[in-house]
Amino acid sequence: MVKRISSGSPFEARIGYSRAVVDRDMVYVSGTTGYDYSKMEMPDDVADQTRNALGTIDKALKEAGSGLQDILRVRYYLTDIADYDSVVEVLGAAFSEIRPAATMITCGLAAPEMKIEIEVTARIGAGAE
Repeated sequence: MVKRISSGSPFEARIGYSRAVVDRDMVYVSGTTGYDYSKMEMPDDVADQTRNALGTIDKALKEAGSGLQDILRVRYYLTDIADYDSVVEVLGAAFSEIRPAATMITCGLAAPEMKIEIEVTARIGAGAE
């Protein structure tokens, strides 16, 4: 049975996607930017955007019965390579023990205020193995 999870973002309904989709023990989390959905604000600082994105991802994973520790694959989409060091500091704190397979791409994103987007794949229970 497939379960669809929403973060409450207005973009999900407008564009037609789920924040995460759970299929058996796999969790697929959509690309997530740094919005603070409680205020619908995007911070200017890329490190703050990264922390917000990880928080939104963690919330979706928890709703799926999982968590950051279960992430197997992560993709980072960064708009400016000059932000690399700021982003890596936040990512290192979150993933230094988890060490998922990862890819970072420099590219444009859907809105100019977006500096990073993060997409993950997790397997429920993977972190406990």
